[in-house]
Amino acid sequence: MLDALTLTLGVAALALAVWCGHAAYKDQPTKDWHFIGMAVVTVLALAQLVIGAVRLFQGAEPDEGGVIFVAYLVGAFAAVPAAGFLSLSERTKWGSVTVAAGAVVLAVLEVRLTDIWGGTGA
Repeated sequence: MLDALTLTLGVAALALAVWCGHAAYKDQPTKDWHFIGMAVVTVLALAQLVIGAVRLFQGAEPDEGGVIFVAYLVGAFAAVPAAGFLSLSERTKWGSVTVAAGAVVLAVLEVRLTDIWGGTGA
């Protein structure tokens, strides 16, 4: 797939996790700035989803199969928005914890996507 995008998305997800984890440590809920960060990470995940789908339609084949690859792409795209919506219903520090956890899940999914694709950018 695209190693640079995958790395950027993983680092951005971990940065969001640290940022929201710090807010939780300070007993703060998610704020507007956190949602802007979530939007940036979500746009990167959408770009990865589109690029992955295009690569599949062009005939590229992941090492572990296209269905698993698409499932992980969709899961990676949905992880942070789902956590963001949950944080809206929990306007305490636990909302920030939820977003931090969702961002960590996204970073782990990025590692797994690299494994599924074959570990190279080819």
